[in-house]
Amino acid sequence: MFCLSKPKHILFGAMLAGATSFAPVYAAKIDVGIIGEADTFDPMISTKDVVSIVTQHFVETLYTFDSGWNIAPLLATDLPTISDDGKTYVIGIRQGISFHDGSSMDSADVAASLNRWLTISPRGKGVADRVASIDATGDYEITITMNEPYSPLLSLLAFSNSAAVVYPEEIIGETIDTIVGTGPYMIAEHVPDQYLQLVRFDGYSSRSEPSNGASGARNQIPDEIRFVPIPDASTRVESLLAGEVVFADGLPAESFARLEASEAADPILLKPFGWPIWAINHKAGLLTDKTMRQALQAALPIDDMLFAAFGDDNFFIVDGPMYPEGWVWRSDAGVELFNQNDQSRAAQLLESANYDGTPLRILTSRQYEFHFKMAEVAKVVLEAAGFTVQMDVVDWATLGQRRNDPALWDIYITHSPFLPEPALTSLYSKSSRLGWSNPEKDTILASFTTETDPTTRRELFAQLQNQVFEDVGFIKIGAFNALMGSAKGFEGITATPWPFFWNAKVN
Repeated sequence: MFCLSKPKHILFGAMLAGATSFAPVYAAKIDVGIIGEADTFDPMISTKDVVSIVTQHFVETLYTFDSGWNIAPLLATDLPTISDDGKTYVIGIRQGISFHDGSSMDSADVAASLNRWLTISPRGKGVADRVASIDATGDYEITITMNEPYSPLLSLLAFSNSAAVVYPEEIIGETIDTIVGTGPYMIAEHVPDQYLQLVRFDGYSSRSEPSNGASGARNQIPDEIRFVPIPDASTRVESLLAGEVVFADGLPAESFARLEASEAADPILLKPFGWPIWAINHKAGLLTDKTMRQALQAALPIDDMLFAAFGDDNFFIVDGPMYPEGWVWRSDAGVELFNQNDQSRAAQLLESANYDGTPLRILTSRQYEFHFKMAEVAKVVLEAAGFTVQMDVVDWATLGQRRNDPALWDIYITHSPFLPEPALTSLYSKSSRLGWSNPEKDTILASFTTETDPTTRRELFAQLQNQVFEDVGFIKIGAFNALMGSAKGFEGITATPWPFFWNAKVN
C-alpha cells in the first residue's frame, strides 16, 4: 500500500440549523473503470497505455501535447531555444513548482530525471546514443546537447508513454519505490486489483493558459479520482451502465448500440484511433529467421481477423499503410505484401525454411478482447498453413512482464494509437523489446530522425514503411476505432487515447 496522505472526505450538505459555520463538506469523487491493474506507477519504465492513463495525473513532463498534437510547455517555461546546428536545446524550468513531498523543483531535479530516463526508459534508451549530455546550466535552466540533430526529441519529451517525467533528485535510482511527482493529484492509497485512489495535491501550480488537450490549465476539479481495474470488457460496460463508474475505457464494439440507447451513459468513439500490432521477436526463437517471418505474414487473413475482433465494419478498416488517410505520413510503400491471406505460399515458405514443427508462441490477453479474438482466427489459419501454434493467454499485467523476456514468446499482441511523430513508435528501434535490426533499416531510421526537412522526412518514412513489409519487422493488423463510455452529465474530458480527468465534473 502506498500512503503519502490520507484522503479528505467532504459531504456536500446544508448549514446545520442554528450553527454559525458550515458542516464538513464532502468533495466530489469519481470512479474510472480501466482495463486492468497498472503494474507500475513509474511511467519511465513502461509503454503500457494503462500506465500512461493513470500516472499522468501525478507525474509530469517538461512538455505535453495540445488538442492538435502540437508540442506545448508543461514544466518548461516555453519551447526551447535550439542552436542553428540543431544540437543544443536550452530549456527554461518553471519556478515555484512543488513536489508532493513539499520540496521545490529546480534544474538539478530535471537533469537527474532526464538522465535516468535515458538509461531505463524504452524510449529514452532509443535516443540515448544521440545525447551527449543533459546538464543543469542554471538554477532553472537545463541544456541538452546532442551528438547530432534529432528531430523527434521534443515529441519524446512530451509523450506520457514511457515518459520523461520529473522526480526529486533525492529519490532517483534504478527503481523508485514511492512515487513523488508534481502533478495535480497524488497517490493516497493503492489496494491491488481493487483501486488506486488519488487525491488533489493542494500545493499544485497549474499553468495559466486555457486548457487545450493536455496543455494549459489543469483545474483539479475532482477532489478524488479512483482508478478501478475491471479486466472483463463486458463487466466494464455493465459497471458504466449501472452508475458504478463515470468513465470506462476499452469497451467492445458490440456495446456501442447499448450505450447509444442508454439513459445512463454515452458512447465516446475515437475515429480513427489506431492499429492492432503483432509484435515479432527478433532476438530469439522461430521468427529470427526472415523466411519464417515471411511465412507468417503471407498466411494471416487480416479481413477475417478484424471482423472477428470487432464484428462491425464501422469499427475497423482493412488498411495497410502505417498511417490513415489524411495524415502526412501516409504512404503505399510495401503495401502489396499486406493481407496476402495465402496459406499455400506460407506453406512453401515454411518448407524452404526447413520448419521442424516447433510451436509458434503467441502471447495475448483477454483484457483487450479484440487481441484474443484476432489470435483465435489466426491460430486456425496458421495451423492450416503448417505452423504448430501455442496460444499463451494471460492477464495484461503478466503479458507486460513476459514480453520483457525474449525466451518466452515469438509474438505478442498489442495495439497503438496513431502517433503524431513516427519515431514515438518504439517498434522501429533496435533497442525495443522486438530488437528489430538490419543494416538498411537502421540506416534509414538514423537518417529519418536526424533530418529536419519535412518533405525529406516523409520520403524517408516511406522507405522505413517498406522495410516493415519487406523484412517483416512487425505486422500491422489494419486499423480500428476505439470505444470508451462516460456517464450522462460527465463533462470536461477530452477524447484522447490517454484520457485524463483533472478538468472533469459530473453535472
